[in-house]
Amino acid sequence: MGRTEKKRLILFGLPWTFTSYHIEEDILTIDEGFLRKTENDCYMYRIQDVVLKRSLPERLFGLGTVSCLTSDKTHPRLELVHIKNSREWKEFILRKSEEARMKRRTVGMQNLDGGPEDPELAEDMDSYD
Repeated sequence: MGRTEKKRLILFGLPWTFTSYHIEEDILTIDEGFLRKTENDCYMYRIQDVVLKRSLPERLFGLGTVSCLTSDKTHPRLELVHIKNSREWKEFILRKSEEARMKRRTVGMQNLDGGPEDPELAEDMDSYD
């Protein structure tokens, strides 16, 4: 079961942007472009946090922007810009990313970047050098 959405920005009845977003069971894909197509994929288990932003014009038109903070090295922030049902998309991504982490047993392993997150622990580790 997947979801698909297009970026909503129309000028004179024609789409101003050519961006679509697809979410499958374990992957988020962003397709951009008309003449030059770019496809960006991110596995759901790599999504660490999801933020919903809705400006006044977006709220007036029932749109929103969903930002996904990921552990992906090439694209640490993925944005689904000007999409309808943005709150539902945010909840869907949160739920699917948590399910993917549980399935891969990577829960609680997001901060394994080689350094401690706690500054006091970092100082303790420096004293051993």
